[in-house]
Amino acid sequence: MLRASSHHLSPFVFASSSPLFALLPSLTVRINFPPSLLRKPQPFFHLRTTPCLPVYCHSYHSVSSGFILGPGMAGHPCMAKASASFSSGSSSEGGREILVQHLLLKEDDQKLLLELQKRTAEGEDLSDLAVEYSICPSKEEGGMLGWVRKGQMVPEFEEAAFNAPLNKVVRCKTKFGWHLLQVLSEREESVLEYIQPSELHEKMQDPSFLEEAQLIDVREPDEVQKASLPGFEVLPLRQFGNWGPEITMKFDPQKDTYVLCHHGMRSLQVAQWLQMQGFKRVFNVSGGIHEYAVKVDPSIPTY
Repeated sequence: MLRASSHHLSPFVFASSSPLFALLPSLTVRINFPPSLLRKPQPFFHLRTTPCLPVYCHSYHSVSSGFILGPGMAGHPCMAKASASFSSGSSSEGGREILVQHLLLKEDDQKLLLELQKRTAEGEDLSDLAVEYSICPSKEEGGMLGWVRKGQMVPEFEEAAFNAPLNKVVRCKTKFGWHLLQVLSEREESVLEYIQPSELHEKMQDPSFLEEAQLIDVREPDEVQKASLPGFEVLPLRQFGNWGPEITMKFDPQKDTYVLCHHGMRSLQVAQWLQMQGFKRVFNVSGGIHEYAVKVDPSIPTY
């Protein structure tokens, strides 16, 4: 049966050096987006409960974020040299994301492939079969890959997944072997945008904006004591394990959400993660509070 719930509440992970991208999941479940499905040099998903500490290389046109893996994550076959590449706005065709699970078999296991496809047609759950037979690391989570978009997977898998009817198990072949895959759900893709400090400042002059917008500061408490903006709720990135699982209870994914940090890098990490949780419109404050202080409000201390 579907191994539960947590795909919508992912803690996150992003790793480094090639444009592959890792995300992370929920409370008690790890979800692996295996290299076998990745279209190089596109994002690579590895969903895991342990957040990681960020080390960044950053460009505001195309963002590449590197991360240090948290405890227990090093050496996992799906985590090899993963990183993130993003640009503002939505790039997927049709603006659609799908929730996918799969199992992977060796190319010469066609007899087993047909047997397992027959068993799913007779009512057996693909996730249970993935645990027993799949050679993909995602077998640990019943083959769950999480929410994916076009451009993140190898072409053969992507074509099969985005054309598959909901809940129907279909097969496809890639250079990594045979896949049985199942699309469990779909949703409209969310949007991540950048907002300049000057634009944010203008918005903050409107009292209704402070009442309606969701403002999140992901810096550490000692940083917030040095400099802060009114209306921002402090959710330190290093305490992600405490607030991450409850994010959709604290904030409304349908409302505009603005994320701030020191220089716009940690906030980008959280903004990307919020986007993956289904927050419809997420804004990363470019340059963070430092640029806000330098270009908009000199009364705010810099540090």
